[in-house]
Amino acid sequence: MTDHQVDALPAGVQLARLLERAERVLTRLEATLPGAPEAPDWTASSAFRWRRKHGRAWLQPVAHPHLIRLADLQDIDEQKQRIDDNTRQFLAGRRANNVLLTGARGTGKSSLVKAVLAEYANHGLRLIEVDKGDLIDLPDIVELLDGRPERFILFCDDLSFEEGEAAYKALKSVLDGSVSAVPDNVLVYATSNRRHLMPEYHDENLQARHVDGEIHPGEATEEKVSLSERFGLWVSFYPFSQDEYLAIVAHWLKSFGLRHKAVERARQEALQWAMMRGSRSGRVAWQFARDYAGRLVE
Repeated sequence: MTDHQVDALPAGVQLARLLERAERVLTRLEATLPGAPEAPDWTASSAFRWRRKHGRAWLQPVAHPHLIRLADLQDIDEQKQRIDDNTRQFLAGRRANNVLLTGARGTGKSSLVKAVLAEYANHGLRLIEVDKGDLIDLPDIVELLDGRPERFILFCDDLSFEEGEAAYKALKSVLDGSVSAVPDNVLVYATSNRRHLMPEYHDENLQARHVDGEIHPGEATEEKVSLSERFGLWVSFYPFSQDEYLAIVAHWLKSFGLRHKAVERARQEALQWAMMRGSRSGRVAWQFARDYAGRLVE
């Protein structure tokens, strides 16, 4: 039918045909849009990653989770105990807190979360890793987990935000600021080198107000503190002393099969390795032990 013939039709018929065409266009458009995220095969793994590609989002099972034993994490006994207690409360269906692990790099923050999964995966614990850029999808992820019998830790590693990031407000809302309650089978464990997850500037201190003898921080500082305060449990990590560093080196060398004398001979080289790296962290100790043990076998 030509445009002239269409124009000659009664107005009601023209409207009906227009709506019919619009319906067909919308049907074709909906077919090209990504659907709602589907639940994965929960038996495929104890760990999952949230993935997004070409507008589609899904939970991807991790074929080979990085499993580390709690016993392998040395000289952070207090931190291990606090995380372990909180996780066991969570698994038992009791009250537990979202956790923020902060402090020096390489001191075991991420490894501790992975070790908790290895310890309690057989008790129904599951880990879902969410990249910072995907935190805006947290409501969709939580919806997938609601009602499941497993207990889920949403793991956000190495968090650090800049001003105005959408992911910042999304995490803030899920932790404590939404009208929709987070299911009892979900907690957030996050690691960061920053206590308040955002950069802090000296001039923010100038915004502080003195009211009736009390100091009230400025709005910028209040905003930064407001996110970290939504984590009920703060666990801090600190740089290792020389003796603690060497003890971690010795632990890993022994776990790699070296005898006591070989471990003693590695002492000086381990210190030089740390000096070159500018850090006496658990990560550096593990990296040295792998290198040293590998060269000794050759």
